[in-house]
Amino acid sequence: MSKAALVSTKVNGDAVQFACPTDEVLLDSLRDRVGLTGVKEGCGTGDCGACSITLDGQLVCSCLVLGVEADGREIGTVEGMADGDQLHPLQQKFIEHAALQCGICTPGFLVAAKALLDENPKPTETEIRYALAGNLCRCTGYDKIVRAVQAAAKDMRKKR
Repeated sequence: MSKAALVSTKVNGDAVQFACPTDEVLLDSLRDRVGLTGVKEGCGTGDCGACSITLDGQLVCSCLVLGVEADGREIGTVEGMADGDQLHPLQQKFIEHAALQCGICTPGFLVAAKALLDENPKPTETEIRYALAGNLCRCTGYDKIVRAVQAAAKDMRKKR
């Protein structure tokens, strides 16, 4: 039986504390202890991107990080993208461009796309495809997702 640890972190800007076994992955801590079910488990091996989050601003697969490693760090999830009832431009464009279907991959794609646009507000199509290469979708195909990211980037640049 593994030990438990108390983790103090910031999740989507809010201070959060949770206790978790020292061998529990952050994906499970976020879902089961913090209640953030937008983080999805697809593969559990870091190959699909469904569990993508940002950890101190860096895109990571939460299935490859232990919950205890989040102590003192900042986590961003899909739940932190909207501003109240106002969707993030990426979320709105995913809807408008039919870039989502079953929903398992969508949160990871949104977090990965946001990480890209936070760093590069005017990415090329190649840069978008490269940034999203760690995320797999079995339902929509990637063109709709890429078009949604391009449209969101354009809208976000206009608002700056």
